[in-house]
Amino acid sequence: MQEMNRSLALMGWGLLALFALAALFASWLSPHDPTMMDAPMLPPSPSHPLGTNDIGQDILSELLYGARFSLLVAGLAAGLSTVIGVVVGAAAGYYDKLGFAMMRVVDVFLAVPRFPLIVFLAAFLKPGLWTLILIFSLFGWARTSRLVRSRVLSERTSGYVEAARMVGARDRRLIFRHLLPSTVPIALSRFIVDFQHIILAESGLSFLGLGDPVTKSWGMILHYAFQYPTIFISDEWVWWALPPGICITLVVLALTFSGFSLEERANPRLRKSRQRSRIEAPTEQREIPDTADSVRSPTKAFVPGR
Repeated sequence: MQEMNRSLALMGWGLLALFALAALFASWLSPHDPTMMDAPMLPPSPSHPLGTNDIGQDILSELLYGARFSLLVAGLAAGLSTVIGVVVGAAAGYYDKLGFAMMRVVDVFLAVPRFPLIVFLAAFLKPGLWTLILIFSLFGWARTSRLVRSRVLSERTSGYVEAARMVGARDRRLIFRHLLPSTVPIALSRFIVDFQHIILAESGLSFLGLGDPVTKSWGMILHYAFQYPTIFISDEWVWWALPPGICITLVVLALTFSGFSLEERANPRLRKSRQRSRIEAPTEQREIPDTADSVRSPTKAFVPGR
């Protein structure tokens, strides 16, 4: 099971690296300028590997540039929300009075339905890169802060922290040198989860028409594809709507597989249970022959007595 998780994690990191490289080198990999117009609705050909859309733009070029925008929004928003969550959670876990007030604010953010409020704000704010990052970061830090606070509360009473406090270590040193490093696995796992949510949320907002109409993203490609009147009664959906959907699915799967490499670090109970299983496995293997001998021994004992 552990070897399977490692294989899936390697596959996930490989897919993420592939998409990151495609987004980074989109200007070199794209066969055409994504804003250049050719004949509309051309089928796939050597000149246009995924054909063209309804205004003659190359779909493969749109897909590569769309990866740049979608991954950039998700990465920056997930990173910012993770940083905010770690800072708030560490402060709330170390300072009791401040933590009580902070956790009440966290409860409010967790009680409010996140995606409907994001849709509401996106409908009234000016669409753009930084608007999306701000919206997603505003509603993504609360769960991270709660998890980080729990880890800090359990670690601040540990022996090494008490020893550092007894020798005169200040609060800043205790937090940054001893407590925050213990929250890194949680922060990484929450970053991956937020990355998944934001990829799907950004695609959903763009699909609903709440994204930036002049920006190339996977969600906007789907939005314009499903606005085409004959998308479902012809073969256009195969090279227009299907590729961005596959890209979104593969990124989410890659993030899920990548999380397998962090689950033991983020969950101490899982790590301890697997360590215990490794220790007990040889013992169980040694007890199997003894059990078999004990089953056969009564039969051998009755043979001489016949």
